[in-house]
Amino acid sequence: MFTGLVQATGTVSSIGGGHLRVEAGGLDLREGDSVSVNGVCLTATETEADGFAADVVDETLTRSSLGALAAGDRVNLELPLRPTDRLGGHIVQGHVDGVGSVESLGDDGALRVSAAPELLRYVVEKGSIAIDGVSLTVADVDDEALTVALIPETLERTTLGAAQPGRPVNLEVDVLAKYVEKLVAKAAPA
Repeated sequence: MFTGLVQATGTVSSIGGGHLRVEAGGLDLREGDSVSVNGVCLTATETEADGFAADVVDETLTRSSLGALAAGDRVNLELPLRPTDRLGGHIVQGHVDGVGSVESLGDDGALRVSAAPELLRYVVEKGSIAIDGVSLTVADVDDEALTVALIPETLERTTLGAAQPGRPVNLEVDVLAKYVEKLVAKAAPA
């Protein structure tokens, strides 16, 4: 489980053949540990002082934006929550629900991301969403897209500050919304 508070950014050094290698120093990461890469929970298969490698299966590549990565791309990184850590963001599982597309990033930090209706139904104003693994508060949502307001700290410390229109981004909706929907559906009379 993650919080959506990005701890570092890294650079993809290679991707292909079912493997992803990321250059990133300073992470307390060991082989077998989970690591969130742009919001996707992966398992480190190799670790070195200057980075790590992870296996990525076809399911991950097709359901997330990781398949669009290339050497040199920057990625957001987060290690899992420890029982003694503060939950400063929101509960993020690292299980991407879908891929959205950046529509715009305004000078004021307003990031608008289009998404499929089947994802947007779980998004509410002032609710939580993870975009490329970053825990954010929804400022606005309509039938086609959602908007979040990025503070200068987020713009500087994550890859979202360089988001260009058309860039695919991983979206993870609030898991509580999905559970509520399922429970309400089961409780509804047939």
